[in-house]
Amino acid sequence: MVFKKAKKREALGEAGLLEYAVRALAAKMRTERELRRLMKRRAAEGDDGERAMNAVVRRLKELNYLSDTRFAADYTRLRKENEKFGQRRVQQDLAAKGVASETVGKAVSAAYAGVDEVALAREYVARKRMKQPAGERKQQETARVMGRLLRAGFSAGTVFKVLREWGVEVEEVDVGEGVDESGDN
Repeated sequence: MVFKKAKKREALGEAGLLEYAVRALAAKMRTERELRRLMKRRAAEGDDGERAMNAVVRRLKELNYLSDTRFAADYTRLRKENEKFGQRRVQQDLAAKGVASETVGKAVSAAYAGVDEVALAREYVARKRMKQPAGERKQQETARVMGRLLRAGFSAGTVFKVLREWGVEVEEVDVGEGVDESGDN
């Protein structure tokens, strides 16, 4: 089998990068960091490419096409309403996408204000069709359910409440110093 070498794309100038960035944003909402990563592959190397990318980002912000604050608010709302994720999961995902921690904190606090975390965890369990641990392997199934709920961003206290509602006997353990039940670290 013969493979052809990938064609070397010509570096884009400021106008080409702007067009590329607008198409990328039209396809999917992105953070500034994600957009810069995409543009870096298409921009000229060195200071010229950096200046062009900075100009494009500045222009996109002026046009209100690019906003990490809006991205964080929309992302948080969608993950809460559609995926039924807990606060911690959304905070971690936004931090991984390069959103400033202050922006993440405000967006998550606003979206999860007044939300009953136990009810949200129940909705997550229903959405994922998780079964109540039973039978010979009850202990392993309980551990699996606990792990899934913790990875979904729910606090340990919430996980224990959900399991107790199912009639599963669990002992609460101290999950670590400096971590409280509210999700604020």
